[in-house]
Amino acid sequence: MSYINTPAKFAFGSYDYACNQLAMPLCPLVGSSSVEPICYSRNVEVASTLVFEPATLMIHLVALVMTSIMIFHIKSKYTAVGRKEIVLFFYLYAATILVEFFVLSGIIPTSFNGYLYFVAAHIGLGMATLWALFVNGFVPFQWIEDGTRLSLWTLRISSIVIFCVSFFISIATFQSVAGFSKTNPTFLWIWYFVFGGAFVFIYIACQVSVVITSLEDRWPLADISFGVVFFIAGQVFNFALSPQICELTKHYVDGTFFGTIFTLLSVMMVYKFWDSITKEDLEFSVGGKGNNWEIHDPLLGDSAMASFAKGNDPVPHR
Repeated sequence: MSYINTPAKFAFGSYDYACNQLAMPLCPLVGSSSVEPICYSRNVEVASTLVFEPATLMIHLVALVMTSIMIFHIKSKYTAVGRKEIVLFFYLYAATILVEFFVLSGIIPTSFNGYLYFVAAHIGLGMATLWALFVNGFVPFQWIEDGTRLSLWTLRISSIVIFCVSFFISIATFQSVAGFSKTNPTFLWIWYFVFGGAFVFIYIACQVSVVITSLEDRWPLADISFGVVFFIAGQVFNFALSPQICELTKHYVDGTFFGTIFTLLSVMMVYKFWDSITKEDLEFSVGGKGNNWEIHDPLLGDSAMASFAKGNDPVPHR
């Protein structure tokens, strides 16, 4: 099929346009059942199982590896501000990618009765990830001291609440219960796109404010700018250029492939920005570089201390 064939028009509160552009995991569960992506990427058969979006799945694996590396480096900065808070964002991002891998690939088929629960979990994890990013936007202001139980449990509990709310809204919409409707998923659409977008926007605004008001170095603004550009590019590839890319590449890849790449790049910029504005107190660091301890003993003179530091016995034995 070609992307010029009567695509669905954008409408507030409707997933028809989005599902017409790319194969979102929730598309079989909401909106008009007749709406499908205009152009699919090629599928491959692995062990008698049809796997969808193989190229995109490779990027998911790369994203998991890169996220693991970023988490490792964050944990190695033992005294950096907001270390324990920001690492939760990356854990949630990795969990979102992992669940998306299974629902997007078709390993968990749409015909499976539990498919809607995996999709709801995917939406819940995605929203919890954006919420964790949102909360981390306020950590540099130190309204609550970072690393404390109050700070960590506020973030953890609120992220769990966001996950549960998202999960409930998704399931209620998919099953058309509690006043929600799968044919009119307006509230889920608002929650997913409007609230999710607001979380990202507020995080960006907070970080720009921190750099301008608190830092002498303006280079972290470049990290923010690149992150914003990458994030917007990812959304454009997903929701505006996917059919065209699919046609131009002869169905080898679609917009989801590039959307996933640029989303990963934007997440990497979150790490780069955090790393650029946090300074580790090397006096208390025990990871990475060699220890910088100084030994002071009032009973020993400077020359004896120098001998001790070199491994010699400062007090000769008789």
